[in-house]
Amino acid sequence: MRPFTRFPPRRDTEPPQTNRPEPSVVPGPSNRTFMPTPSGAFLSRGVSIKGSVKFLNELVIDREVEGTLDSTGTLTIGEHARIRGDIRTKSVKVRGTVEGNVFVTERCELQAGCTLRGDIEAPRLMVDENATFCGSAKVGTGMSLPD
Repeated sequence: MRPFTRFPPRRDTEPPQTNRPEPSVVPGPSNRTFMPTPSGAFLSRGVSIKGSVKFLNELVIDREVEGTLDSTGTLTIGEHARIRGDIRTKSVKVRGTVEGNVFVTERCELQAGCTLRGDIEAPRLMVDENATFCGSAKVGTGMSLPD
């Protein structure tokens, strides 16, 4: 008969947690404030900007901006946002109000409840049936941001 050997208690064998952010989920139009994605920036209510806004990756705006928005990234305009100026970016989702022209290199999405007064140039344009769009649209491949 073999003698009984006591082993030390097992330690947790799961790999250590890394500091990876949880992926964010931005719901469709609602009355709630949008949450930013882990890699993006967020301009919430109470913020008002006059001048140019430049960003690289992602930006969610849910307040007033008077001036141009310039980026190689993705812009989300929240339902409480009011933008007065041109937008030049890779892609944009509009849920609020924009008074200005929009130039995108990938996709422009006008979601329910938004109002856009200005022209759009985009390879792809999606307009929800409950969006308001007053302007002209130039849609097709080979679009690039104007200088």
